[in-house]
Amino acid sequence: MGLSDLGKVCLFSEMSGVVKLDGKPVAGVRLVRTVNLSSDITDETITDSEGKFHFPAAYEKTVTKYLPQEFVSNQEITAHYDNKQYRMWSAVKRTPEENSESRGNPLVVTCNLDGEETLIKVNRSPIFSLCSWDVEPDKKRRGL
Repeated sequence: MGLSDLGKVCLFSEMSGVVKLDGKPVAGVRLVRTVNLSSDITDETITDSEGKFHFPAAYEKTVTKYLPQEFVSNQEITAHYDNKQYRMWSAVKRTPEENSESRGNPLVVTCNLDGEETLIKVNRSPIFSLCSWDVEPDKKRRGL
């Protein structure tokens, strides 16, 4: 297989949202995103004066799309504010399509640094997060 046969897979969908602390938007929060499939991709952004942030979708060209194996991309976002570090998002993305973390809809989140971390599964992908977004979690299966 040559380079022209490589396919593009979405490792982490485009994400935008707002970061809050004590119920109020927080400016100047440094967000560091790390994505891992075959290589580590790291980028970062800082929340604006209204606590808003944006990450573009992260893609990788790979032959994995064409091989009979399970797709798995590790996703992490840590928030750094006031000399503290918060695990804001930690997930395992199991489908290569963009927006699978939100069932095909744009991934727009509200993240509360002082909130309780929750675990939900979306499209078989576990997501530990301080964020909420408009998504229906997977139905719980009996006996599991």
